[in-house]
Amino acid sequence: MLLQRIQQLFIDSADLKYQSAPQLAPQVEAAVSALLAGLTGGGKVLTCGNGAGAALAQQFAAHILGRHERDRPGLAAFSLAANAAVITGIASDFDGRQVYARQVHALGLAGDVLLVVGGDGQAGNLVAAVEAAHERDMTVIALTGAKGGQLAGLLRDTDVLVCVPNDQPSRVLEVHLLILHCLADGLDAQLLGLPDTPSNETENPA
Repeated sequence: MLLQRIQQLFIDSADLKYQSAPQLAPQVEAAVSALLAGLTGGGKVLTCGNGAGAALAQQFAAHILGRHERDRPGLAAFSLAANAAVITGIASDFDGRQVYARQVHALGLAGDVLLVVGGDGQAGNLVAAVEAAHERDMTVIALTGAKGGQLAGLLRDTDVLVCVPNDQPSRVLEVHLLILHCLADGLDAQLLGLPDTPSNETENPA
């Protein structure tokens, strides 16, 4: 029974990725363009999320500032979820809804990009972060699931919504990880050109 359940989880994850690719690929391409415009225009990428989404946001910032699969100059990226002292201090002195918005107000500039990993799109602190980004004239890229929640309703024409068509948090999170890998790979492809070899033969040995 357990073995069958585990195998089914693999199948469900693969099926969602396969079935959603035609819908999500244009959204991901638009997100790559938004990131490229911000970074090559002298801006930076700020990332945030909650729980596992915060971990993904932090990992993406590491790929951008460091590297994904190929060497290139570091790009300006910063995870708003990475500093526990800042987050807990803001939550204590103000309220939890401001943990990212206050950082966006302080660090964000016109031309920067805010990337939000938002699950169902309903979290108040992520909604406040998007509102703060708009006040700073930033572009927003929102990764969500389900129908996008409140985040989807806040986005402007210049923003990008990448919405996984599924309600199950674990499945959405798995696709979000793939999307972030696609964004990092897309940036590399735009900046460095397409790789000469398949990605599993490139420079990142185990």
